Amino acid sequence: MNLSLALQVALLVALGFGAQWLAWRVRLPAILFLLLSGLALGPGLHWLDPNALLGDLLFPFVSLSVAIILFEGSLTLRLDELAGVGGTVLRLVSVGAAITMAALAIAAHEIAGLRWDLALLFGALTCVTGPTVIVPMLRSVRPNERIARVLRWEGIIIDPLGALLAVLVYEAIVSRHESGRPLIVFLETVVVGGGLGALGAFALAFLLRRQWLPEYLQTYAALALVLLTFAGANDIAHESGLLAVTVMGIVLANLRDLAIEDILSFKEHLSTLLISALFILLAARLAWPLPAGTLLAGIALLLVAQFVARPLAVLASSVGGGLSWRERLLVGWIAPRGIVAAAVSALFALRLEQQGDASAQLLVPLVFALIIGTVVVQGATAAPLARWLGVKAPDPRGVLIVGAHRVARTIAQALAAQDVPVLIADDNWSDIQLARMQNLRTWYGDPLSAHAERSLALDGLGRLFAMSARREHNSLACVRFRPDFGRHRVYRLRIVGASQDGGRRREHADAIRAAALFGNDITLDDIARRLDAGWRIKSTRLSDSFGVDDFFATHGSDALALFSLDEQGRLHVVSEARALEAKPGWSLTALVAPRDDAPAAATS
Repeated sequence: MNLSLALQVALLVALGFGAQWLAWRVRLPAILFLLLSGLALGPGLHWLDPNALLGDLLFPFVSLSVAIILFEGSLTLRLDELAGVGGTVLRLVSVGAAITMAALAIAAHEIAGLRWDLALLFGALTCVTGPTVIVPMLRSVRPNERIARVLRWEGIIIDPLGALLAVLVYEAIVSRHESGRPLIVFLETVVVGGGLGALGAFALAFLLRRQWLPEYLQTYAALALVLLTFAGANDIAHESGLLAVTVMGIVLANLRDLAIEDILSFKEHLSTLLISALFILLAARLAWPLPAGTLLAGIALLLVAQFVARPLAVLASSVGGGLSWRERLLVGWIAPRGIVAAAVSALFALRLEQQGDASAQLLVPLVFALIIGTVVVQGATAAPLARWLGVKAPDPRGVLIVGAHRVARTIAQALAAQDVPVLIADDNWSDIQLARMQNLRTWYGDPLSAHAERSLALDGLGRLFAMSARREHNSLACVRFRPDFGRHRVYRLRIVGASQDGGRRREHADAIRAAALFGNDITLDDIARRLDAGWRIKSTRLSDSFGVDDFFATHGSDALALFSLDEQGRLHVVSEARALEAKPGWSLTALVAPRDDAPAAATS
């Protein structure tokens, strides 16, 4: 196909978006569809030739993209979170990672015939899981909270640490060829990479704290400094740039009183774009047919990873960790490989090939085979295995509330008072602080961001209350979380009443998004005005002698019913799609006017 260069680039971006969207719809890691797209367009149909498309720019593009991806991933590693994840997770990312690396290195040497140094590099690359592949799988499998917590935190922590391990192993391999002084060159690489990474982090922190950068230039400055640190480190000490950007991200993430949320959000969006284009290009570069025996070797390595390396790592890491044997079995089954393995392996293979190392051409197909194999096998079998083992989470009762303003906090307190798990998510720090002072569980950040995809835990949550003061944000939240909770468990609080909503067409569009909380004409301002007037939350256990009619006769017909809980603790939300349902033995919660003979209770 003779397509112009501009059209090929545009189609590459569009194809990456399509793969990301498909992954979102089917709840599988996007890397699977990106790699399959590249394999189909490259070795399959011969429509995409990355070397012809980018020419001499291919290697710089891959290098800079991997640098940005590793920097963005390392920005999520906060060292103070390590102490709270439990001994099992800490052993998994240390002892377990070492066992996995050793087992896969031995297998790569014995089965695929890789040299020992390349086999160790393969082991270092493929001992990493990562949140971009773990989180979609957890949302599909829905294991119990203990399993979900272990797997999620393992992925979050091992992602940057695994990248750092792979970089160090690679530096050791490269330094072996440098003038007969490998130890000196290796130490030089580590010192320069670590030093410049820390220096870049402190320089950016200095600029941000002194407010020498306007807000709209902060993300630009961060990107420029990351790329300069990466390229500068490589020029000073050969191949130290990846270590530099990884250290830079970890240092920035752990500096106190430094607001990096906007930078992280920008890097997430940029990383999504780069990942989409990068993996399609990398997969399209694979030579076909593969070298003799590569496919069989890849299948054999998948079997070793699935049935030997991972079970041994979990067995050694979970002793005394409080997990039952059934939970340990599922943890030992789930370990999909992801972005770090694919991106870094392709970059290292390119560099080693440029240095004349012909053996490096096996590295990428073996890594890609393990990525695709683990995602497909575990994605297809993990949910049935969890059901068979009896470790799936029960029907989730909790509520995710998007928004942390006064009205949202009041509703959250009412739910929590009825023992309904609640998580408030918002990117307004002041409101989140107030919610924490009220002992509400919170998540600080944009719940629609890529960072939320990785770290926003939905364990035990089965409904969404979109209550942000931003109308579009609520609509997007409903669309975003509908695949997780189901169409009939996603609600939004109106900002504008139905009578002011722009006619039937707009009402129909809103109805597709989600049902209106607490009734079709109830808005955020309505509830806020009632709270300002002294209205309070009232929960009452109904009985045969005191039913719904008695409740409204006591508290007034204008009382606003919010929700009810049945005798099994199931939540029934009042909305435009479902009227109040309450029976004897159920608990009814409503917003009621202050009585003349009693002071109004505090509401926030």
